[in-house]
Amino acid sequence: MSANRPAAVVVLAAGEGTRMKSKTPKVLHEIAGRSLVGHVVAAARELEPEHLVVVVGHAREQVRGHLEEHYAGIRTAVQEEQNGTGHAVRMALDELGRTPEGTVVVVCGDTPLLSGETLRALADTHAADGNAVTVLSAEVPDSTGYGRIVRDGSGAVTEIVEHKDATDAQRAIREINSGVFAFDGQLLADALGKVRTDNSQGEEYLTDVLSILREAGHRVGASVAADHREILGINNRVQLAEARALLNRRLIERAMLAGVTVVDPASVFVDVTVTFEPDAVILPGTQLLGATHIGEDAEVGPNTRLKDTRVGRGARVDNTVADSAVIGDSASVGPFAYLRPGTNLGARSKAGTYVEMKNATVGEGTKVPHLSYVGDATIGEYTNIGAASVFVNYDGEAKHHTTIGSHCRTGSDNMFVAPITIGDGAYTAAGSVITKDVPAGSLAVARGQQRNIEGWVARKRPGSAAAQAAQAAAGESAGES
Repeated sequence: MSANRPAAVVVLAAGEGTRMKSKTPKVLHEIAGRSLVGHVVAAARELEPEHLVVVVGHAREQVRGHLEEHYAGIRTAVQEEQNGTGHAVRMALDELGRTPEGTVVVVCGDTPLLSGETLRALADTHAADGNAVTVLSAEVPDSTGYGRIVRDGSGAVTEIVEHKDATDAQRAIREINSGVFAFDGQLLADALGKVRTDNSQGEEYLTDVLSILREAGHRVGASVAADHREILGINNRVQLAEARALLNRRLIERAMLAGVTVVDPASVFVDVTVTFEPDAVILPGTQLLGATHIGEDAEVGPNTRLKDTRVGRGARVDNTVADSAVIGDSASVGPFAYLRPGTNLGARSKAGTYVEMKNATVGEGTKVPHLSYVGDATIGEYTNIGAASVFVNYDGEAKHHTTIGSHCRTGSDNMFVAPITIGDGAYTAAGSVITKDVPAGSLAVARGQQRNIEGWVARKRPGSAAAQAAQAAAGESAGES
């Protein structure tokens, strides 16, 4: 545990975010598999704070419900009216019920690129410099519109000047305020009581605390973020997409540096919860979502979407959609397969072209090569399921299970009407509708006898192309005889 463990981290997530133009609260919009506030919470948790408080306001029940579902142990404070950032932090301290002894870090709930490493550097700088407050700043290529960090000769921050109020010399400063701070908890609580509302918005500004503490003789410092893009806040859909692209690139670079081949990083999208083993290969047009894991030497893609799916070592997954599936070592899936929840493919098994599976367990070495639906089924080892097979699992009210044993060979165009069991080593004939159990080692034939009606086309379709072709064939046959 870090020696600079904060007493509390406060996440400001009460705003409405009207520029998103959405019924979804801004902080609940998602990128890379997490909400905006979820990314901030994950970064804050890396500091291991004694308390983590999220201030909610707009759509509070929705935001609170999201936090309770995904982030256990987080406290929420309610800001009934959005009366400024200073007021929001006061609500958080009120929720704690006492003045924190130690560092209080305040972050914005719409900064999904902010990393735990950067927050750790902020806390460490705050402690090392003995500051009353430390601003997380960044040096940006274009500081237009941002509050400038003004320092004195010792490097201490003298003020934060908004762009509209800055002199020409101050506007040339490229170091800007991020809106993220580390405070001495005791001094913060005292200064919040002195913040005034005599401004154009009639709100309590957290930034006023800096001038209050400095005027009281306390030191105000800054910690510069290594990457200025981390402090980017999200206010509209354009910025949301830009942040998604930046985060996606960060995640893919991390995977590649860990030994994963990503053939075309620009066309691959991954969530923060996706994991890889070395020497996995990801081909273009692939999306890896949720708790997906890609094993060593596996090849995934192109044009594949996997969610909460585990891909075993050496497996091949091509042009496939899978959700909550398990793909075994050296298994082959696709092209154009659909694996629905509950699918579990054994090692060296195959779910081939235009195969759909749901709630199905497929044994080692078993193949379902083409044009089939396998639902609510268990298939043993080294069995082959013929093309165009359908596991008829639904009777209109309930689902039923089909069991097919090991080393079976089922014919093409079979219907297995559940509940039914096919024994080990059994065969079924092509075109059969299997409605009864098939004993081990048996051949099941369930189809009508073929009957040929001679001359039917000539009588029923006289003059048609088929009739003419048949007549010509009959003439050729007679000539040959």
